[in-house]
Formats: sequence, C-alpha cells, structure tokens
Amino acid sequence: MMKHAALSVLMLSATALAQAAAPASYVADPSASHLDFTGVQAGAEFKGTFHKFTAAIDFAPEDLATAHFDVQIDLNSIDTKDNDRDKTMRGPDIFDVAHNPTAHYVTKSFTKTATGYAAVGALTLHGVTKEVPINFTFAPGAAAKLDGTASLKRLDFGVGQGDWKSTEWIADAVKVSFSLALKPRP
Repeated sequence: MMKHAALSVLMLSATALAQAAAPASYVADPSASHLDFTGVQAGAEFKGTFHKFTAAIDFAPEDLATAHFDVQIDLNSIDTKDNDRDKTMRGPDIFDVAHNPTAHYVTKSFTKTATGYAAVGALTLHGVTKEVPINFTFAPGAAAKLDGTASLKRLDFGVGQGDWKSTEWIADAVKVSFSLALKPRP
C-alpha cells in the first residue's frame, strides 16, 4: 500500500512539473486585437490594417525554447481606408489574393531582450518565404497581451509587379505593428 501511495505521489509530482514547464497556450481575441502596417506611397505615409487573422500563441517567458507563434492573415481583409488602393493591393500586381489569399508567419526562435523579447520566424507572403524578425512585449495573466513590431521589404516577397515594382511611387520598406489580446486556447 505504501509503495502505491509513493508511486502515486511521484506520478502526480511529475505531471505537475511537466504542466508547469509547458508554455501557456493562447489564441488572439479577434474583437480586441489588431494587425496593422505602414507604407509610403508617393512620398506620403499611409496606414492599413488586416481585419481577419488568427494567432495561436504558445509562450511562457521562463521557457523560450518551447515558445511558438503561428499567425494566418487573410490578405483579402486589407483596409487602408481607400477603396481604390485596397482593390489594387488585392489585385495581381500586389498581393494577388486570387492566387495567394493568405500570409503565414511561424516562429523559429526566441530571445530575451532589454525591452522584452525578439523572435525570428518564417513569413510566407505572395508565395515567397523569408525570415522576418519581430520585437515584442508580453504581459501574462487572465487578460494576457502581446504587442510588437516588425520591418520588412515588400519586394523581397515579390509584392509589387508591373508599375508597382518601382520604388519611385511605393517604398520598399513596410513597418508592421500588432497588438494581440490573448485568451486561453480551448
């Protein structure tokens, strides 16, 4: 009887330790999260947002080795507050949503920084996959939050064909910002 009790305590302790070491699993709450970008057109900055995206986040600050982000972006949900620009961006010369309806970002590695965290991940956009680093902060808790930024070059992904390939009218550099309100993954 004593052996069984000791074995049960040992198994419960091992299970508790394994659960404590596992990263917390979250999903972004779409109603309270946003994914934005800033570009430059004809010398003027413009902002846009993607209204539809999903983000599965496994993250615990004390266990960066097992952290993982998986973000899917519906490129058709682009909104720059300019219908003509949005139509052009959905078209074959920019995002080509008919053939590439989504962008996908998956992290590969994480590090702690002086101001929060950094991650490197693979972004697949317009059928091209390249590494894109992000910087972010994380606030744990029942209402966890993840805020961050990234920079990329659109032409690295083939975003901009024909007249839109020139950087004379549309800058190559794009800034991305995100604010994710996280809820526990079901």
